[in-house]
Amino acid sequence: SSNGIPMLIRRKEAKDHGTKRIVEGTIIPGEACLIIEDVVTSGSSVLETAQVLRKEGLKVTDAVVLLDREQGGRARLEEDGICLHSVCSLSRLLEILHDQGKLDFEMVENVKTFIRTNASVPVNEMINGSAEQLHNQCNVKTHFKEISYCARAQLPATHPIAAEIFKIMEKKQTNLCLAADVTNSKELLQLADSLGSEICILKTHVDILDDFNSDVFTELRAIANKHEFLIFEDRKFADIGNTVKHQYGGGVYKIAQWSDLVNAHVVPGPGVVKGLKEVGMPLKRGCLLIAEMSSEGSLATGDYTKAAVKLAEQHTDFVIGFISSSNISGRSEFVHMTPGVQMQIGGKIATSEVCI
Repeated sequence: SSNGIPMLIRRKEAKDHGTKRIVEGTIIPGEACLIIEDVVTSGSSVLETAQVLRKEGLKVTDAVVLLDREQGGRARLEEDGICLHSVCSLSRLLEILHDQGKLDFEMVENVKTFIRTNASVPVNEMINGSAEQLHNQCNVKTHFKEISYCARAQLPATHPIAAEIFKIMEKKQTNLCLAADVTNSKELLQLADSLGSEICILKTHVDILDDFNSDVFTELRAIANKHEFLIFEDRKFADIGNTVKHQYGGGVYKIAQWSDLVNAHVVPGPGVVKGLKEVGMPLKRGCLLIAEMSSEGSLATGDYTKAAVKLAEQHTDFVIGFISSSNISGRSEFVHMTPGVQMQIGGKIATSEVCI
């Protein structure tokens, strides 16, 4: 090339004249080769090229594309040791076109639905020469193939908030959520700052603070940014859509302004999610649905839990997962937050052995 950078071209098939090679160009075994493509969907084309190049003795660890269609290609390539770098994603392109008035909201949502329902499964397990797909499970509670937090973050249907959680978990090597059930602001901030480096999420109960003021959560957000954790207000919304909309976005607490995610009961039906979504989506927030509870005599079981899963699947643009005691969905893009343990049991600090 004019810049002195060697370039190779991979043909779809070898020609019966000339060099008769499938890869044209000067190959120096052991050198790294960057794959450049226009679009990636499932990643199959890049994988095929990588296979050919590796057979020629070249190292392939990265690929650059103009557009990532977010249909499983990124996670699939990662499994093969290839890091995908995209100039733009399809979801970002949709946002730009919508902001510019080129696409209406309905069209954007239709395209997003198409992407979600036509994504290739990124994780396959080869058993006796056949591919067993990750999501092809008859009973979702019996067995799951392990997939890294990083790969889960890159799944096409993963909500941005869920993706951020997975990335933090991978980076900090922690999946701990600290329940800051304290009644004064000073203790809340001290707890967040002293333990922030060890957690991925801080769970708050703003309505039990005796001395609440808005400055507290300005400080809390700064601490969250410093230690890289998200804020989860455990509000448990459970009213009709118009009411929860005001509870979430307005009132004294203005939860949507500072909390990355909240949760909600599914008793009111779809209206509770729609009301919260109206406030939360423009702010790029997320919501967990309460599908199971650990309290004695809980009615959140059976059909109730199934209804929560169905509602979540209908609102993946806002719902990021569940409060549950088990993996109830089998979908790796969902977060499942399970009940924890108390820091003090019987007046004593709980040891790791007791917690386990």
